[in-house]
Amino acid sequence: MVLALVSVSFSAMAQDDPTLKYSVATNSFWSNWFIQVGAQWNAWYSAEEHGAGLDRSPIEDFRSNPGASVAIGKWFTPGLGLRTKLMGIWGKSVREFNGDGKGYYNKFWLLNENVLFNVSNMLCGYNPDRVWNFIPFIGGGIGRSMTHNRYGMDLNAGILNEFRLSRKVFLNLELGWNRIETDIDGYDAIIDPANRGWDSHDNLLYAELGLTFNLGKGTWDKVPDVAAIKALHQSQIDALNAQLADANAEIDRLNNLIRNHKCPEVPVVSAIAPPATVFFYCNKTKSGPSYSRDMVDVRTLAKYAVEKNANVLVTGYADSATGNPEHNQWLSDERAKTVVEEVVGMGVNRSKITSVGKGGVDILSPFELNRRATVEVR
Repeated sequence: MVLALVSVSFSAMAQDDPTLKYSVATNSFWSNWFIQVGAQWNAWYSAEEHGAGLDRSPIEDFRSNPGASVAIGKWFTPGLGLRTKLMGIWGKSVREFNGDGKGYYNKFWLLNENVLFNVSNMLCGYNPDRVWNFIPFIGGGIGRSMTHNRYGMDLNAGILNEFRLSRKVFLNLELGWNRIETDIDGYDAIIDPANRGWDSHDNLLYAELGLTFNLGKGTWDKVPDVAAIKALHQSQIDALNAQLADANAEIDRLNNLIRNHKCPEVPVVSAIAPPATVFFYCNKTKSGPSYSRDMVDVRTLAKYAVEKNANVLVTGYADSATGNPEHNQWLSDERAKTVVEEVVGMGVNRSKITSVGKGGVDILSPFELNRRATVEVR
């Protein structure tokens, strides 16, 4: 529930920010997974200690011991994620025995589900090369004492600090607190009803040093500036329309010259329709940011080709900034084929159409504009 509510508010913030600092493209479900392994030093504070006057230091021998952890998780946005973490192995139960504070070994495990908040990305915007990420977390789960065969529910909170070693590997420094039911250490505490604070439950503090390994795609793509792409596309259309108007004006001038001067019969020059362009999304062959509007221009050109019984050339492109050459060649071929089918559906005979894929190119800027197919009358 917390993850759902915060996701909605975070998405709203991203959409309202005019700088698009927080906006990223949605990744697939299988992206942004990670696993973590770590070594711990944990310290138990048992509920039975209340009033016993024991040393509260977390490094005392009777309460501290090494441990280990392993976790798997997923980031749903750059700022919000979920993690399932298993930790434990060795601990110590702390109680008062004949006036002498003594620690008893207690093998245990805790399994928790955590909600992770990457505050660095939330406040400063997503940066895949950030050296340090500050990640508070909260959660809860269940634990078991294998020594005493007892189970207990727990709540936990803490801070995960991630230090970037590479795009795939991070060094972790984690500090955490688990608040657990009182009998998980093997002893049922008699709690003063007036005491509802620290000593009303068993508590486990831990410090952990470990590694995070990103699985598959671990980064996020910034949302492209669609408005700028549309504006550039419209400016190109306006320029082509202006060229067409100039060509038609020149045709009218020549025709008037022929009629007024009774020149020998000269064939009337006919305007050649300007090329039409269809833009596509990254790695897509079926749709683009203005696909429906692009088809209007293609339909006009197809009508012209049918009237003149002209040949049509369809050329597909991909941008060379993303993907390898083999994939880009396939992508440009498929984009050309998609537009060919549209042109055939508009009445142009398939035998009049030639299709070619140019692969990955760097003709236009920004590079996103190279994800296109063009239609020309020949």
